[in-house]
Amino acid sequence: MTSPPQPFSDPLGLVPALDVDSFDDLLRVVEKTCEVPGVAGYKLGLTGSLRVGLARAVKAIRRLTDLPILYDHQKAGPDMPDMASKFAAICREAGIEGLILFPVAGPQAVRAFVGETLKNGIIPAVGGHIPVSDYCISGGGFMADDVLHRIATVAAEVGARHFVLPANNIEGIRRHVAWSLKAVKAPTVFLTGIGPLGGTVEQAFAAAKGCPARFAIVGRGVCANASPGDAARRLIDAMKAAA
Repeated sequence: MTSPPQPFSDPLGLVPALDVDSFDDLLRVVEKTCEVPGVAGYKLGLTGSLRVGLARAVKAIRRLTDLPILYDHQKAGPDMPDMASKFAAICREAGIEGLILFPVAGPQAVRAFVGETLKNGIIPAVGGHIPVSDYCISGGGFMADDVLHRIATVAAEVGARHFVLPANNIEGIRRHVAWSLKAVKAPTVFLTGIGPLGGTVEQAFAAAKGCPARFAIVGRGVCANASPGDAARRLIDAMKAAA
């Protein structure tokens, strides 16, 4: 088992999701938020990397800040296991510190994508449940209701301790935190779907209380605001109040 790197080591923080309409918007959000206390890093998504290239986007962010960058390939991992080494190597070469992985293709995919991510010195942030009502079978979707727990169990065996949770599933957050505190050393959770998808910072952070490190990944709530820095400060204040 390989130990993951440690860039997200603070007890709580905000990770703006840079899913914006233009490269200029991406740079504007980073410039206005990178020195706000409590902003812990950035999530770079598929739209930004497709527009300008992954390596170029990372270099542009690096001119403004050294905060860690999570790359979300919307979502990496549901692929043939032998793609894992190629994907992780490309992300390492681009300068990515963390990868959001949703390896729903099965245990082999979990082991391959998490393992190769760790081998490349990158944090695997592992999820498996997006915050939409018809994702799981009970809501009319295709995924098993316990898909996230199944994936997380295998990922933890490989060495993952960072997990991505839907912020609108309060009971699910509580269950995962209780499990992770027994399954891995010093777990970290990234809470997504805050705002239009139904999650709130206050409820999600309160539900995750007891987890050593909690981070909110927020897109529109920061990036669509005319003042991203002020929006980030308000969210961070709400996190601290719920902590």
